[in-house]
Amino acid sequence: MLAQIAIDDTIKPEATSLISQLKAMGIVPVLLSGDRENRCLKVAKAIGINEVHAEKLPDEKLSVIDIYKQKGKTVMIGDGINDAPALTKADVGVSMNDASQVAIQSARVILLNTDLGSVVKFLQISKHTLLTIKQNLFWAFAYNIVAIPVAALGFLNPMVGAFTMAFSDVVVIGNSIRLKSKRIAPLTPKGGTTNQDFHYF
Repeated sequence: MLAQIAIDDTIKPEATSLISQLKAMGIVPVLLSGDRENRCLKVAKAIGINEVHAEKLPDEKLSVIDIYKQKGKTVMIGDGINDAPALTKADVGVSMNDASQVAIQSARVILLNTDLGSVVKFLQISKHTLLTIKQNLFWAFAYNIVAIPVAALGFLNPMVGAFTMAFSDVVVIGNSIRLKSKRIAPLTPKGGTTNQDFHYF
């Protein structure tokens, strides 16, 4: 008597939506797995991923990430022990709170839930945070670039200079506080084009 057991991967309902949103944000999704190729291709087709690297050992995953890092920034999300090296190698490693302890320790970002939608929120919040940092640096340096030469030439009253510096600090702090009430809207690349320099595993 011959018996065969077939085990399919359980795909989370929100996985397809996640891949669609990543593509809309200009991110190229890539499936990088140690599973057999036929299983990986089946999962990739179901959720809309075109680039697949299957049957990869942990050290082989590092080589794949190296290839993509030459093209641009990489984000790796994983939950298994075999994903730990790749999580460390990628520009940003992400794990969920139900991942293995090794994966959690290897990742730079830990999402405190199992909702895949949190990945998109994390990327959006990161982008807004980086934008805020750049804006704060502008306001911080703009004062010094303008005010210091003017003060050195004797055209700026010390009281006015002190007030201006204090105002600059208030602007920087206020701009940072805005992040607490920032509305996270879907991000799309300008002109509707895809940014091929960002890869998500």
